Amino acid sequence: MTTTAPELPFRSEMVFEYDQPSEMAPGILRIVANNPSPFTYKGTNTYILGSGQGTVAVLDPGPNDDAHLAAILAAGGGARVSHIILTHTHHDHFDLVPRLQSVTGAPTAGFGRKARASGQRRTDAHGGEYVDQDFVPDMVLADGAELSGEGWRLRALHTPGHAPDHLCFEVAGTGILFSGDHVMAWNTSVVAPPEGNMRAYMRGLERLQERAADRVYFPGHGGRLEQPQRLVRAYLMHRKMREAAILDCIRNGQTTITRIVPVVYRGLDARLARAASLSVQAHVEHLIERGFVSCQGALSQDRELSVVSA
Repeated sequence: MTTTAPELPFRSEMVFEYDQPSEMAPGILRIVANNPSPFTYKGTNTYILGSGQGTVAVLDPGPNDDAHLAAILAAGGGARVSHIILTHTHHDHFDLVPRLQSVTGAPTAGFGRKARASGQRRTDAHGGEYVDQDFVPDMVLADGAELSGEGWRLRALHTPGHAPDHLCFEVAGTGILFSGDHVMAWNTSVVAPPEGNMRAYMRGLERLQERAADRVYFPGHGGRLEQPQRLVRAYLMHRKMREAAILDCIRNGQTTITRIVPVVYRGLDARLARAASLSVQAHVEHLIERGFVSCQGALSQDRELSVVSA
């Protein structure tokens, strides 16, 4: 019988109104964008950092939406936006950046990304089409970099895997971590090659698990996450069990990604089919890297796989 990954203790509760600010902690407001989907849950979380008396910072501006832009500007209470900060450049977090920067003149801060094929159209894990492009922030934040403003100070943690440019941000002296899309309470993160990398993603989880001082995560989608290390441990176990299930599939004759997906994702919503296939591909890549699985030629959805004998 094929091994199945254990159910995760997801938390779906979330109290909010679209484009209405709510206080998450002193000096931190959350505004939920009205872009719900199977991938964004209720919508993208934008965070406003600072007291609002002089300057504020905007973390993850979100989708290109008139109402959301107006809500962000109103939430500052007339304060000047000093920074536009990004956990990563996926479109549901990034697309409002040009308009927000045009209105405020604030510099962007993030890891930055190099497009694989700049200017070409691509299809993402959500099935959407977009133009691949480089992004060079005004302030490049490497792992461990610090950034501060009026009433806040952040330390960047480079946590690739979901996206190569993904950053989490520790709020100094508070026990709060902005976890972006690396860890969310409502669902697991999408790890979709070629940008998604399972080895990097799991290393990022291991790194977060070691951070005992973090008491709460504010994610890119969904509600706040208390006792976050417990869920991080569960995520790690889930991923390891998923890989065990994939190995069982290959041993049992489901020797391509196309055949594996319906076994390990039973009752899959058709809207998530592409993301599920890419997730299995990411796991297979990880198994090949570690010498557990072999593939003759370049890996694809229908390339035959085999388990490497010990």
